Amino acid sequence: MRQNNIKGIIEVIKMCTAKGRFTVRIDVFVVQKGRRIYLTEEMNEKTIRNTRPQYKRHYNKKSFSKKIEGTKAEVIVEPHNVKSMEEKNEVVEVKSDSNKTGMRKRNTYRKETTIIELAKNEQEKLTRKARKGIANNKLETEELDTSKKEIKPVLSKRVNNIDGHSLKREKLKIIPLGGLEEVGKNMTVFEYGNEMFLLDCGVAFPEDDLLGVDLVIPDITYLEKNKNKLKAMVITHGHEDHIGAIPYVLKELNVPIYATQLTLGLIKTKLEEHKLVRGTEMKCVKAGDVIQLGKSFKIEFIQSTHSIADSVMVAIHTPVGTIVHTGDFKVDFTPIDGKVMDFARLAELGTQGVLALMSDSTNSEREGFTMSESTVGKVFDKIFADCKKRIIVATFASNVHRVQQIVYSAEKNNRKLAICGRSMLNVMTVAKDLGYLNIPEGMLIDIDEIDDYTPDRLVIITTGSQGETMAGLSRMAAGSHRQVTLNSEDLVILSASPIPGNEKLVSNVIDDLYKLGVEVVYHALADIHVSGHACKEEQKLILSLVKPKYFIPVHGEYRHLRTHAETAQRVGIPEENIAFLQNGKVLEIDKNYCKITGSVPAGRVFIDGLGVGDVGNIVLRDRQHLSQDGLIIVVIAMDKKTGKILAGPDLISRGFVYVRESEDLMDEMRSEISKDLAKFEENGTKDWSTIKNTIKDTLHDFVYVKTKRNPMIIPIISEI
Repeated sequence: MRQNNIKGIIEVIKMCTAKGRFTVRIDVFVVQKGRRIYLTEEMNEKTIRNTRPQYKRHYNKKSFSKKIEGTKAEVIVEPHNVKSMEEKNEVVEVKSDSNKTGMRKRNTYRKETTIIELAKNEQEKLTRKARKGIANNKLETEELDTSKKEIKPVLSKRVNNIDGHSLKREKLKIIPLGGLEEVGKNMTVFEYGNEMFLLDCGVAFPEDDLLGVDLVIPDITYLEKNKNKLKAMVITHGHEDHIGAIPYVLKELNVPIYATQLTLGLIKTKLEEHKLVRGTEMKCVKAGDVIQLGKSFKIEFIQSTHSIADSVMVAIHTPVGTIVHTGDFKVDFTPIDGKVMDFARLAELGTQGVLALMSDSTNSEREGFTMSESTVGKVFDKIFADCKKRIIVATFASNVHRVQQIVYSAEKNNRKLAICGRSMLNVMTVAKDLGYLNIPEGMLIDIDEIDDYTPDRLVIITTGSQGETMAGLSRMAAGSHRQVTLNSEDLVILSASPIPGNEKLVSNVIDDLYKLGVEVVYHALADIHVSGHACKEEQKLILSLVKPKYFIPVHGEYRHLRTHAETAQRVGIPEENIAFLQNGKVLEIDKNYCKITGSVPAGRVFIDGLGVGDVGNIVLRDRQHLSQDGLIIVVIAMDKKTGKILAGPDLISRGFVYVRESEDLMDEMRSEISKDLAKFEENGTKDWSTIKNTIKDTLHDFVYVKTKRNPMIIPIISEI
């Protein structure tokens, strides 16, 4: 109906409602460029589809907006172009109030209108014209008590995609490339939209089966494919399992590094060895700082405590919520440097709401609390005071707080201090220069000067607490150290506990020291070491302060992650809100969603000397084969034209048998090979591949029957 008929319709409504309950439908439309916008209002409850067939076509039209509960009004849109229905929509809301009239009460109607755009460029023009036309056409209704109420249209916009569904907000992706179900190699990618950053970049030390491998780093294939998204590296502290892989990654991906002062100092030392300092952007931060990475990430650094100074936690503020990552931590109320963990900020974040907590699981199997680092100093004081021997202390090079306590005890007992081991010297130099290590003037002497002092006036700090073959303590125990020779006048303190997998190496070093008559003090005999990782009660404390919606245990073997998850359940985290990740798995998370949705490459890359990644499974398999059964090389000289054997076969054995003691066996092997070569000469066979394979098969079967061994066999044919 046209606009000028509205008042007549209102009179009809009054007459109908006065006599009985009827359903009246009002169709009011505004014409915009040949396109009708119907404002349809259903009153009372009975339908008139059958009694008013002329309106049936309007009832059959589908609305493009959702019905609102309690609403009796809807808008039917009659588009003049069906294709335009696939564009964006505009919502028009028409609100009205109802008044009480005597014994009657009218309903409150709310109208929701969906206006389909013809095209994106026409949207603003159509919206302005529709707003102007409808605003000038006020709908007036008269109540029985002659009260009048104006209904004014309210325009609001909802952005939809081409399918008519609301656009989904991006989810945060958390992708660990290392550090899960293993110790070391910590590296995690945080990705949102077209931006990502890397948290920590560490190495792992090779296990016994990785023969000849020096270091293991994470596979960064995913980072290389998305290098345009990568904004920075953020480092939590300066241990090797968090910074060791940085030089190798920077050679492929040159991005800024954000870390605290001591951590940056240790990183710079590594980069100098690889000649990467000039081309690397290093930015120093401190606890309490907040940095912006791209548009999606705001990184807040929070004071933490660990077995190395200047360690921090990070709060990652993203569009979907805040993620708290603890890094490696312990709760120490009396740290050596006096910097206590910022419990207040963690509690404040917990009050504001934390989407997920990623927490260190290394010591999740241990009950209670980890002892404070300051307790070790008291044990050192007692040992130093009662000892008249030369003291050698082996500890982790990066444990600056431990070294500081050794310095304090040496100073109290008037002892000079010498440093042994390249990594120990590097760390102490950086820590001293930056003010993290305080050594009195004149106390530090060169290792070559130790013979100038009596044993009761010397302390030597060395590397090798994990039994590493080439470390200072191992060479001393083996009697191969150039400056230090151990005897019964020495006391060795191993101020460290063995890392899982190193127990046998440490045990061998202790045995060698006892054979030299040295007095040895280690963790089983005295409390000369405390862990840098949180035990169960400390983990509970962090969980209770942060109060995350989701929990993700990190850093440790699978049993550590599982035990940490059980601890989280005890403090109220639902089991369904705990995510177990593996290296390479992609976790997508937002306020109402947390699920593993895919995977990326996340293997191991082996560092062997200067080679990065050139040692793979095949090379390791060959090394394993050689280490178990040895090698036999068969050398033959052959005429190039006739295929006649000119010399050989000659046999070379390495790691199989000692030739001088097994000449009979070697002669028998030559005889077997010669039989095959004679057949080749008779048949005129010149194909190298056939000859080599036959020799390998013949010799393999013969050797296995004689020795039950499977040495690697390599035939070499020289054509003349």
